[in-house]
Amino acid sequence: MTTTRDFATSFNAVAAEYAALRPTYPPALYDAVEELTGRPLAGARVLDVGAGTGLGTRPLSERGAHVVAAEPGPGMAAQFRAALPHVPLVRGSGDALPFADASFDLVTYAQAWHWTEPARSVPQALRVLRPGGALALWWNVRDRSQPWVDAQERRLKRALPGEHPADVTRTAPDIVRSLRPGAATAYREVSWSRVVPLAAHIANLATHSYFAVLDPARARPILAAEEEAVGAEFPDGRVTEHYTVRLTVVPR
Repeated sequence: MTTTRDFATSFNAVAAEYAALRPTYPPALYDAVEELTGRPLAGARVLDVGAGTGLGTRPLSERGAHVVAAEPGPGMAAQFRAALPHVPLVRGSGDALPFADASFDLVTYAQAWHWTEPARSVPQALRVLRPGGALALWWNVRDRSQPWVDAQERRLKRALPGEHPADVTRTAPDIVRSLRPGAATAYREVSWSRVVPLAAHIANLATHSYFAVLDPARARPILAAEEEAVGAEFPDGRVTEHYTVRLTVVPR
């Protein structure tokens, strides 16, 4: 049986592909973080937890934040160091942050908080935040209002039953409030899209945990079937991927 830990650590084997193929995040997301936290990123001391290969970290740094990253996985951390050698990186997880109390203005999780134990990671984030600071959680979620995306998601669930971790991207505010009654959470959605070659779309699928945990012999025919199905939707070989970023902000 595939465990949550298996899913969480699976990215280390596909870290280079993850860095090259996964979508980043639109500028409007970082605008929303600034709006909902009530402060600019420039000059803020930010802890980016579960930083992975740095896809969410780079824009924070480019906006002038003083970022420290935490990443538990060796493969992902190696990609991070290659891409962002100027950003301090600590090997650690959100469930036991190796930082002093009241060290940061903002704690962020980009595509990573669902791999933590909220009962541990929420108190840890609040502990390392300064008064007036905030926790920000966000995820790129594929837009299933697009018929071809919905059809693909249904095909993958049939092909890989039980291999999809629970989706907390919409329920994150409720989870936080259950752990911290009265927390004034804020929620925002930001829509965006990108166009990628068909081969890149299929290779990106292969970096998701439900493929990364599979034996390649099992994954190959499923990915090949997806290449055929999506290729029929985009005969020019250019796939328009639509995303919604779901953002939850929790002030300290």
